[in-house]
Amino acid sequence: MKNTLPRLRAELGLSQAALAVELQVSRQTVVSLEKGRYDPSLPLAFRVARVFNCAIEDIFIPDDAPARPRDVSHPDIPAHNP
Repeated sequence: MKNTLPRLRAELGLSQAALAVELQVSRQTVVSLEKGRYDPSLPLAFRVARVFNCAIEDIFIPDDAPARPRDVSHPDIPAHNP
């Protein structure tokens, strides 16, 4: 599974060790997540998403997933015009 962890972590200025403390896991777990060697459990994926204040799908991308554009309106929901 691909992920955006290294970029997100860098944007917040977090080291792998600091992120590990936030997530209550080892630094080795963070390294394995970032390298795609370890797929997170659902509870861990939710903790990661909370740290970065974004959706799980914006962080973890299945290897077979097509490119997903960000901030696209749902076609069945009318756009809100204030």
